[in-house]
This record gives sequence, C-alpha cells and structure tokens, in this order.
Amino acid sequence: MHRILFVCSRNRLRSPTAEEVFCNWPGVEASSAGLDPDAAVPVTPELLEWADTIFVMEPTHRAKLSRKFGKYIKSQRVICLNIPDDYEYRDERLIRLLNTLVPKHLPSR
Repeated sequence: MHRILFVCSRNRLRSPTAEEVFCNWPGVEASSAGLDPDAAVPVTPELLEWADTIFVMEPTHRAKLSRKFGKYIKSQRVICLNIPDDYEYRDERLIRLLNTLVPKHLPSR
C-alpha cells in the first residue's frame, strides 16, 4: 500500500478534498493535514513518517514543511502541486485539477 499525505494551510478545503478524491484509489492510502496552528488536522511527525509521498499545494507549504519538520522527511517524495487557495471544499474545478496532477505520481491502477 502506497501512503500519500496531502498538505495545505488549514486542512479545510484543498487537502481534505484531495484526500477524499484519492482515498479509494487502488493501492493507495490517503490522508491530509494542515501546517497552520488552527488546522483541522495539524501536520505531525507521525503523519510525515507514515507517508511515502507528500503532496503540498503551494511552494510556501514545501518551505514551511521543510523548516518545521525537515528532520522527519527522509525518503518521502515531496511534490508541489502548485494549486492556489482559490477553491472551496469539493469544488469540481479543484477535483478536475487534482485528477490531472496527482495520478502520474501514484502507483498504476
């Protein structure tokens, strides 16, 4: 099972949508978290160590993740999706974008 973690700021819109989209992908286990102190589910060292691949939504998330949690990121790939904070939870445009960007980084169906 390939474990993927989606990270955004507050874990309320983009990353939970991504988790929902990919939670039933064959051979994948998905989770999501946020980097801000008020995140619905905050990033933890345990979540980072659990993940095989970490998807961040913006370059600032990659920088913040590295700064705050760098010692917990070992062999995990960190991939920036470059998805701005312009979408609501389960926004159809966001789902289409995720379905375009993420699968090429996942194990084949």
